[in-house]
Amino acid sequence: MAKGPVLFDLDEDAGPRPSVAEAPPVLDAVVAAPQGQAMQIAARLAARKPSMLSRLFWALLTTLIGALISITAWSFVTDLIARYPVLGWAMTVLIGAFLLVLALMSLRELAAFGRLARLDGLHHDAGQALANDDLKTARGVTDRLVALYKGREDTRWGRDRLAELRGDQLDAAGLLGLAEAELLGPLDVAASREVEAAARQVATVTALVPIALADVAAALTSNLRMIRRIAEVYGGRSGFFGSWRLTRAVLSHLVATGAVAVGDDMLEPILGGSLLGKLSRRFGEGLVNGALTARVGVAAIEVCRPLPFVSAKPPKVRGIIKRSLGGLFGSTKEG
Repeated sequence: MAKGPVLFDLDEDAGPRPSVAEAPPVLDAVVAAPQGQAMQIAARLAARKPSMLSRLFWALLTTLIGALISITAWSFVTDLIARYPVLGWAMTVLIGAFLLVLALMSLRELAAFGRLARLDGLHHDAGQALANDDLKTARGVTDRLVALYKGREDTRWGRDRLAELRGDQLDAAGLLGLAEAELLGPLDVAASREVEAAARQVATVTALVPIALADVAAALTSNLRMIRRIAEVYGGRSGFFGSWRLTRAVLSHLVATGAVAVGDDMLEPILGGSLLGKLSRRFGEGLVNGALTARVGVAAIEVCRPLPFVSAKPPKVRGIIKRSLGGLFGSTKEG
């Protein structure tokens, strides 16, 4: 057996040796673009309609727990009165005060539903007046709108201007457009700021919090708070149940229309192209969740606004994204 190195002669006909520089580049692993999973999960959770069996279960469970608590409290108080009359009556007064507060909270929730129904009625009647060019109905809507904002100092100047100029309007579109410009213009700006703040908050939290489901809870909480504040801006201050119902209505519409999705095209105003694919996965998810929150906010403005958009331009999702999420970068693109 031969010892030492073995040499192999290469035939010249085999061609030139391959060069490392000529080797094809190694393609990077294809990473799926962020899809805003936290917002999509939160939207589907809020929009999900419970089944009849689930509603029956929770209704029976609530009734059973309420009955057990009531019987236990009654037995406790009666026994306490029999053994220690002073403590028993003190506990009775405490329970009575609790029930009174509970009744007041229930009345407040009912009043909140009434305010939301009032906004919805104004929106519906204004739409009918515009569709039929009904000046009489438009005047009635304008009177109700003035009454809605009568006690608000931030609409005082607009109400005075509307009272001064409304007599010159001879058609429904002109009158409602005037009411929109004088009364709802400042409120539209305030509502857009609420959307921008919520989008920025959701983007920051979901980008920095790596805990599973924590970003979903943060997104759902922020959107619930945003929709509640938008309703308050337009005069529909709602309670907890009213806010939850309004949030479900907005998110159900977005889920049904497939609007709970976003891509590079929506983030292009702040990212300038395909930069989203070059960001870290977590930071990209935060931006997409913020963009989806902006879309939810625009839908909430359309739902809570007492008038449809007549002469004013509705807020654009891209514009809100640019103003709210553009601050996460050094500068934003102009245009």
